[in-house]
Amino acid sequence: MIEQAAIDFPALDDPACLCAGTDEVGRGPLAGDVVAAAVILERGATISGLNDSKKLTHKQRLLCADVIKAEARAWCVARASVEEIDELNILHASLLAMKRAVEGLALDPDFVFVDGKFCPQWQYRSQAVVKGDSRIPAIAAASILAKVTRDEEMAAFESLYPGYGFAQHKGYPTAKHLEALRERGPCVIHRRSFAPVAALLDEQS
Repeated sequence: MIEQAAIDFPALDDPACLCAGTDEVGRGPLAGDVVAAAVILERGATISGLNDSKKLTHKQRLLCADVIKAEARAWCVARASVEEIDELNILHASLLAMKRAVEGLALDPDFVFVDGKFCPQWQYRSQAVVKGDSRIPAIAAASILAKVTRDEEMAAFESLYPGYGFAQHKGYPTAKHLEALRERGPCVIHRRSFAPVAALLDEQS
């Protein structure tokens, strides 16, 4: 459980400051969009079970996501497409997805905490926080919404592109995924700029 009182960031000490958190999911996979979320939590609110999405089970994430959507002051999920990932690179596509998520909030935040080392180029006052999903409650909430959304989308791709195992590995480069890639070749949701996919395309050309 994340204890907001234990976090030493000036923006969190100002009761009038409307603080958002944003995080992305899907930088490592070979397929699918990179998905980001932004969340503004009620000041001082406690959401049971809120934690870094990677530390929760699938069932815990689903339950927590429902509570976040019901109790947050504002939330938004956005993305950068496979085509944008291949054009911009995954870092810049991730920043673009987070920018879109924050801009899509129904409330305009005074300050934004961004998970990671870099902030997008935008007009918001902001701070990048390494491992922010285990330090800032709003980032943790955003990480949960982003992961739940992306996992559900990748599972849905199983029926559209059968044989790759998207429902199990969610696009990450597991042994099963790499074997399916070699046997079937890339499908339309594979990231052409990522090395294992690019290597197969070179072999086929």
